Amino acid sequence: MKICCIGAGYVGGPTMAMIAFKAPDISVTVVDLNEKRIAAWNSETLPIYEPGLDEVVKTARGRNLFFSTDVKGAIAAADIIFVSVNTPTKTYGVGAGRAADLRYIESVARTIAEVATSPKIIVEKSTIPVRTATTIQEILAAHPRAAKCQVLSNPEFLAEGTAVADLTNPDRVLIGGERTPEGEAAIEALVAVYARWVPRERIITTNLWSSELSKLVANAFLAQRISSINAISALCEATEADVDEVANAIGKDSRIGPKFLKASVGFGGSCFQKDVLNLTYLCEHFGLPEVAAYWESVIKINDWQKRRFAANIVKALYNTVADKRIAVLGFAFKKDTNDTRETAAISVCRDLLTEQANVVVYDPKVPAHEIVADVLGKGAPANPRLTVAASALEACAGAHAIAIVTEWDEFKTLDYAAIFAGMPKPAFIFDGRNILNLAQLRAIGFRASGIGK
Repeated sequence: MKICCIGAGYVGGPTMAMIAFKAPDISVTVVDLNEKRIAAWNSETLPIYEPGLDEVVKTARGRNLFFSTDVKGAIAAADIIFVSVNTPTKTYGVGAGRAADLRYIESVARTIAEVATSPKIIVEKSTIPVRTATTIQEILAAHPRAAKCQVLSNPEFLAEGTAVADLTNPDRVLIGGERTPEGEAAIEALVAVYARWVPRERIITTNLWSSELSKLVANAFLAQRISSINAISALCEATEADVDEVANAIGKDSRIGPKFLKASVGFGGSCFQKDVLNLTYLCEHFGLPEVAAYWESVIKINDWQKRRFAANIVKALYNTVADKRIAVLGFAFKKDTNDTRETAAISVCRDLLTEQANVVVYDPKVPAHEIVADVLGKGAPANPRLTVAASALEACAGAHAIAIVTEWDEFKTLDYAAIFAGMPKPAFIFDGRNILNLAQLRAIGFRASGIGK
């Protein structure tokens, strides 16, 4: 069997690496038009940071895992084609700011129709709106030379920072296809790939539309939980309740469970906001404005939480941070990833810069040029008030306040007593991820506060 994956990003690269790692008899080729990205996948420094990914890639690469820019050649040779291209939120036209931009999906479908002269199984791996498979099917059917292909939906449920663990031992693998003999045969072919290491009872098969919609709904539910506990964190601050204790109490209810009840600065990443906005747009499209408004409120609470965190910093520092040095520890949207898409740190840094603070950022995995570009915008002129430090200690040196925005483990073990000694007094620390012992920090003199505390 030969597998081709179009798209060498956060989903395609790790997923295909795991398939190749677990099934050495299957030839897996990941293709992308981005030559720089493919070169990175073939180098010693992968373009994506995930714990354990280096070992998986280096074990399979050159054996049965290949990275190439020959998109058409890989499509022609493949039996199964995974489509794992970007589906960002539209920034123009109908549905701007909410609907998914499917230009790359359409482009890939047209390329497959042009090249695939023998039957293929096409697998939607990208996050897409429900019924996108119809678009792919229509494009294939309209091409005079295209072979008859089956289209499946196989959405990813990876969490960045734990992607390798999620792929190794997934909660479930979801595969949707048409309920026809040909569709069922295609489903079973893909089931057989995952069954090399995933127990069969964890592989769920559905119709095409249920699978496509399940991805959006799963992320919407998770985002809703985060926004809900973040809304409660504000009430906890007002009433002197502890949001962690509240979350622990309600998480013991088996109907609710403990996951995604950690209050924070707000959720980020490539999926939650994009998928909730897409779901909102779909609800409006199908004439369900009340449902759309409900899901839109999840985004509004998340945006409010980011603004509230920055506003609390300004309020605590006597309602002005002008010309004060604020250390921002962490820029990636969560620990153990270098992904900064929709990270809460962007909003926090921008709000502090608007208040004319001197913002010094440190993140162990995000390069300085990416931090500057994300905060100021690509191609924007430099802002002398924004700098990037090479270490947490450098960022904190002489700072009036420290804001922890990403829960990197190294921030838990810093010598805060030594840091405090070199800070102007009074010195403040704002733990936006609740990873520190605030009582101990207060004991050494910090004005310490965390979300919901």
